[in-house]
Amino acid sequence: MNVVPLTVETGRETGKGPARRLRVDGKVPATVYGLDLPATTVTIERSELRRALSTPAGANALIELRYGTESHFTLVKEIQRHPVRRDPIHVDLQRIDPEKPMSLTVPIILEGDAKKVTSNGGFVDQSLNGLPVSVRPDSIPNEIRISIADMDIDQTITVADLVLPSGVVSEADPGDPVVTAALTRAAIVAHNEEEAAEEGESVEGDESGDASAEAGDSADAES
Repeated sequence: MNVVPLTVETGRETGKGPARRLRVDGKVPATVYGLDLPATTVTIERSELRRALSTPAGANALIELRYGTESHFTLVKEIQRHPVRRDPIHVDLQRIDPEKPMSLTVPIILEGDAKKVTSNGGFVDQSLNGLPVSVRPDSIPNEIRISIADMDIDQTITVADLVLPSGVVSEADPGDPVVTAALTRAAIVAHNEEEAAEEGESVEGDESGDASAEAGDSADAES
């Protein structure tokens, strides 16, 4: 189990004024809840919060929250950010039982180049960026990777096609599309124009053949 330790302070004042002063001092107000225990207001050093969320697990990092004589395993459930600076201004942390499965979303990462798609005027559209799963906290994958190197036009990779790590169960519909390869609008227009041109040439060829046949019939009649 990859656990990130994080020590916080308790006993902070609540309200907009105290919270604003904490942020000026480089701290982030937070709330810890869950496991049928009372919610606890805490304060986190902004630099320590950044460190905790900078592991490969990102926002799904399993955090051992330490305050006073208590210690709880937690996951970040929500980060409120400043609308302009994007600095965290409040964090919600959920206490969890590391032995019980829980629901969360794991990022989906595409690997490789879909050369057969792009060379034929197509593009790859990722419609699902994160997969909702049920998994024990000690088995949370950092990400789910999908190779698109062998994709072709009009091919779709669905949730059912994903190979999930041991202990990870998808909570999404198996038929939900994850990645789709399709022609660009310009390629579709060009393809339709090409087909129309081929049909036009075919019609002209048929008319030319009919005209030759009529001319031949006329010559036979005159002779």
